[in-house]
Amino acid sequence: MFNTDPVRPIADTIKQQVYQIIKDKICKGEYSPGKWLQEKELANEFKVSRSPVREALRQLASDGLVVEIPHKGVFVKRITSKDIEDIFDVRVLLESYAIKKAYENLTEENKNALTDYVSKLTQAHEEGNLHLYIELDTKLHNLIIDMSGNSVLKTTYEKVHSMIQQFRIYSLTGKQRFDESVVEHQDIVNGIISGNVDEADQINKTHLRLAKEKIQEYITRLESTHQDLEKVIVHNT
Repeated sequence: MFNTDPVRPIADTIKQQVYQIIKDKICKGEYSPGKWLQEKELANEFKVSRSPVREALRQLASDGLVVEIPHKGVFVKRITSKDIEDIFDVRVLLESYAIKKAYENLTEENKNALTDYVSKLTQAHEEGNLHLYIELDTKLHNLIIDMSGNSVLKTTYEKVHSMIQQFRIYSLTGKQRFDESVVEHQDIVNGIISGNVDEADQINKTHLRLAKEKIQEYITRLESTHQDLEKVIVHNT
């Protein structure tokens, strides 16, 4: 199932591949919050031994995507409304810095890349293709982060962003928010290209705040449903 890289140890390569597959499934919502990630089942699914699965789960725990509960196992982390608040606070700090550095590091190549993403985002919006829009949205924000030229910032951003990726679709619920989002992206990119970085930064802060609020609304409903289910279970036992 896995390709191996002759430059690196095979065991390490397999572990990284298992890690990436599990991470992708969590970020895409295929492994839902609270899901029990059993080593044996995952090893059978990926046709590998339990060792690389165990190491991959440890790395995911370090990333904050799973939690290990003693004597019970490893579970996909349940993200709380407070977690969302904290994550977006960090995103604001990272993206504010990146926007300012992106203008300083602006080249004709990444200028074209920015405008290309905005064009594709606009088209996805016009077609009502929400999943493609979210994919392009992620790539655009990643490009701005890359343009900062700061590798530590990039690594930190990837870790923070992966924690909320599975909830991104809920940040665009409702046609009004979808419509607002595409205009915000256009204005952010225009601000970077024209050198109006303070304006671009303020628009991005509003963009992130509105996305955060939408996700928190969903998380709050999810938490409420989970609590109601727990009450039913307790009542029936």
